[in-house]
Amino acid sequence: MSNQQPDHSYFMRKAIHQAHRATALGEVPIGCVIVHEGKVIGRGFNHRLTSHSTLAHAEIIAIRQACRKLGDWRLEGCTMYVTLEPCQMCSGALVQARIDRVVVGAPNPKAGCAGSILNLLQVPQFNHQVEIVNGVLAEECSALLTDFFRDMRTRERNNKNNADA
Repeated sequence: MSNQQPDHSYFMRKAIHQAHRATALGEVPIGCVIVHEGKVIGRGFNHRLTSHSTLAHAEIIAIRQACRKLGDWRLEGCTMYVTLEPCQMCSGALVQARIDRVVVGAPNPKAGCAGSILNLLQVPQFNHQVEIVNGVLAEECSALLTDFFRDMRTRERNNKNNADA
């Protein structure tokens, strides 16, 4: 493997593609890919609403897929690309899976556990720490969420106005 810096924007665009899949289902647009030796081995997008499961976060789905692909629960040598900073559950899963690095698009000021609220990825007492790269295609990742919630509020307002009419 080369010593060159990976093209984080290339793989973040693949995570953004996954986020668009969530949007198509009416889900919060969060997408994720996991890369091993330059190849995507896990993909996921948020689908908590459609699956009726709080566990259906993009990161968890991608981790499950990557583990199956490698035939191991350890994802050493892997990098996760995710459009929104991981929550506490997903950050814990990253540590448990021994993922080397997480590349984050947008910060998550309400639930981010890769530095916004807490940094669960680099607790020195844990047996594994995850390298964090922040802000890759941040504006594009943030816009996905901003647009989604703006459109959702507009739909809700229109539905309320139609019900009142």
